[in-house]
Amino acid sequence: MRLERAFKVKTFEMPTAIKHGLGALGQLADELALLGVKKPLLVTDQGVVKAGLLGKMVDVLDSNHSRYAVFDQVKSDPPVELVGQGTEIYRSKGCDGLIAMGGGSPMDTAKAIGVEVAHGGSILDYEAADGKLPLTKRIPPLIAIPTTAGTGSEVSQWAVITDPKRQFKFNVGGPLIAAHVALIDPMLHVSLPANVTAATGMDALCHAIECYTSHYAQSPTDAVALLAVDYAARYLRRAYAYGNDLEARYGMAMSAMLAGISYGSESAGAVHAMAQTLGGIVSIPHGVAVGALLAPVMEYNWMGWPDKYKRIAQMMGVDTNGMDERGAALSAVKAVADLAQDVGIPSLRDYGITEQDIPRLAKEAAHDPQTVENTRDIDERGYEAIYRKALT
Repeated sequence: MRLERAFKVKTFEMPTAIKHGLGALGQLADELALLGVKKPLLVTDQGVVKAGLLGKMVDVLDSNHSRYAVFDQVKSDPPVELVGQGTEIYRSKGCDGLIAMGGGSPMDTAKAIGVEVAHGGSILDYEAADGKLPLTKRIPPLIAIPTTAGTGSEVSQWAVITDPKRQFKFNVGGPLIAAHVALIDPMLHVSLPANVTAATGMDALCHAIECYTSHYAQSPTDAVALLAVDYAARYLRRAYAYGNDLEARYGMAMSAMLAGISYGSESAGAVHAMAQTLGGIVSIPHGVAVGALLAPVMEYNWMGWPDKYKRIAQMMGVDTNGMDERGAALSAVKAVADLAQDVGIPSLRDYGITEQDIPRLAKEAAHDPQTVENTRDIDERGYEAIYRKALT
């Protein structure tokens, strides 16, 4: 089956222009002009506002006499209703484009607003599942400005939205939803608290590892995923330990972006199937869930593609000379577990998850569409085993 998947006709698209470097935010007005946007809706959250980062963006726009409207009420795990509120503001204020500033939640919200503006109806209508409506139109021009180095949503072709009624996170995606421009300025990342640096960095690493070992993997995504692993292994500890380390911040920004390209074109696996379904039930930061689950999932998965796990170990800085296949693959698991421990990723127990929750969590994960492309075959029993491992 893997051989058939490996050589089937695949597509790699990159609909987002990437502009990156120290001070890249200063080019915002020029990028809006190139896109023909006269009045964007700025989509962000209160964390960005309180950190003074929205003010920096507004200063750039004001100095160029740009018009804009602001929607700064985005929440973590953005729900369907929130997207609708943003869409209403976009229309009522006469906006013709979008700027998303923040982590994954503002960027995903902006993408979802774009879908509703372009297509009508609710974002629920376009869930990436059987029986839902396909995307047929490009969203309005969107510039994504990440203030964290984790989700890679600035270049990915997905938006993750929460349906509170089902206690379920769902995906909407495809090239038509991607940002038109990713404006990556590591100067915006230096104010990130250490715990957020850790959680978002583990998310970037997970995107890279899962996409590299996914059955959807292909050469272009393998290339960027491996470099993303390299950068995360090299720079995450430094960025966590000293937030003003600009080299480390730049390296992690590139890790997140490269991992986002790999995730944006392909699929993840069991870690994201677990983290997304878990996040729909329990209030836990996505990066924390991913960081706590990545090593246990890798320990379960390594037999599915041991040579790729050996390569991951090498990119994590492990000398695999003299190791047999099993030892080299498992050394990747240890390297990831050590990194998660060094940057203080909490355990699932810290968020109140116990053995009694495992049956429901495993059942939900098994129904997540990302399960299909996991490195190793997995069902509810497999998910239960991983959850038990994570809780120890």
